[in-house]
Amino acid sequence: MTITAGLVLFITFALLLILGVPIAISIIVSSIATLLIILPFDVTILTAAQRMVTGIDNFTMLAIPLFVLAGILMNNGGIAFRLVNFAKVLVGRAPGSLAHTNIVGNMLFGSISGSSVAAAAAMGRIMGPLQKQQGYKREYSAAANIASAPAGLLIPPSSMLIVYSLVSGGTSIAALFVAGYIPGILWGLTGMVVAYILAKKNNYPVSKQVQWPDRLYLILDAIPSLLLIVIVIGGIVGGIFTATEGAAVAVLYSFILSLIYKSFKVADIPKIVKETVEITGMILLLITASALFSLVMSFTGLPEAMSAGLLSVTDNPILLLLIMNLILLIIGTFLDITPAVLIFTPIFLPVATSIGVDPVHFGIIIAFNLCIGNITPPVGSALFVGASVANIKIEKVIKTLIPYFIALIIMLLAITFIPQLSLFLPNLLGL
Repeated sequence: MTITAGLVLFITFALLLILGVPIAISIIVSSIATLLIILPFDVTILTAAQRMVTGIDNFTMLAIPLFVLAGILMNNGGIAFRLVNFAKVLVGRAPGSLAHTNIVGNMLFGSISGSSVAAAAAMGRIMGPLQKQQGYKREYSAAANIASAPAGLLIPPSSMLIVYSLVSGGTSIAALFVAGYIPGILWGLTGMVVAYILAKKNNYPVSKQVQWPDRLYLILDAIPSLLLIVIVIGGIVGGIFTATEGAAVAVLYSFILSLIYKSFKVADIPKIVKETVEITGMILLLITASALFSLVMSFTGLPEAMSAGLLSVTDNPILLLLIMNLILLIIGTFLDITPAVLIFTPIFLPVATSIGVDPVHFGIIIAFNLCIGNITPPVGSALFVGASVANIKIEKVIKTLIPYFIALIIMLLAITFIPQLSLFLPNLLGL
């Protein structure tokens, strides 16, 4: 029965994706088709409906729409410009300095907004024209922007890590948030090394040096925006409030800051709320669909069978981690991040824990893999948004992205096989 159910589930799902059916609908239809070979029609429909509702009936899940709202408020509130100016101060006069500014800006804005797509769009619109004025090739600028956009998904607050916490059975959100800092920063630094090498090769200019009075002004101007990270993450890690309460604080802080900056009008609220509802609706539909998918897999014993299958191939921890990384890299190119986390965490986490991998560390491994998928065709959302903003065809920017892919996969191996890169900070803080 397990083999039959697995074939029906995955073949139906693959066929629907090939036919261009939206991912959420493909997951729901394939899940119901699988349940129908086990249960009567009325029981199947009732079970599916109940599971989809209970899949999002969780207080922690409220953090996701709140963080989405906070990110949209910041994107419309002039915060991105201040973070770019702050990034200029940090970067200095390295070759290809505007690309480095773009990368640091993505790390900062992406971590605050929690969205690689928002970061790629905001930074691309700001930095693209500036880089064009200084003679940067369009594909170089677009590649630096796209490759660095997912860094903010690792640096907290991160909705992806909240979803992993829920599906993994309650892994500490505070520990996951703190664990993402070093890998997220390493992602950004890796992008800067590649951008530096490419800039030296193409003799790209450096930006004018920012004088000290201007540096001081730009730093002070960015501090209120940067304080959001300190307040939200500090409050969650310190136990002052939960992730959901922290998300609510982020919304309030972003709203007040946007009003102070006078780059946001109260009349914009309906548009912002509409955008929040649309994005949240897509995310929650994926989560409800994936919750049903997970139920079908657990009901048929698929995770246990697949885990046993992996362990039957080899019991060598290094080989098992390499196999899981390879599968996740491939899956990340076809599936969005949220359904991929929800579907594959129950399959791979038991295998990882059986070979001694900490659940927090494994959460970062999954996140890093799927972030690479976020900039990889055919489904990489940050790739398509970054290319669209730069007004460049995907095939033109892919060639320039190849060195970034190579460097990020090397960094993925380091994150996988050096656990302390993820666990040092959580252990230091007693999480």
